[in-house]
Amino acid sequence: MSRRKRNKVESEDKAEIDLTPMLDVVFIMLIFFIVTASFLKEQSININVPENNDQPPPPDAESKNILISVNASDDVYIDQRRVTISAVRSLIAQKSAENPEGGVVIRAHEQSSTRTYVAIADAARSAKVFNVSLVPYAD
Repeated sequence: MSRRKRNKVESEDKAEIDLTPMLDVVFIMLIFFIVTASFLKEQSININVPENNDQPPPPDAESKNILISVNASDDVYIDQRRVTISAVRSLIAQKSAENPEGGVVIRAHEQSSTRTYVAIADAARSAKVFNVSLVPYAD
């Protein structure tokens, strides 16, 4: 064989990579992780689901919450009547005296200003009603 062919054959032999040791290491790592993994028994919560009966629950006699609506142009409505911001505190105090457990639910349009919500929330707090919730809505 000529020297050129011998060098070419040797270079092809050198280009091979033996993957056996790498596969052995990967296999040993896999066994290690499987053995050291902690297998926990999943805990579940027992829930008592009520039976389905055809009778709906009795409706509340009165809603305990005071509903205040604010539209996109910052008009304030209590019981479908338009009121001014200055009258909101007295109306909340009046309705709170009728239902002391109730809170204030402000149903405000997405386009209404934050200033109106803050004014209503401040009026509710000054009327000693501290449970104030905001419910945004869109058209």
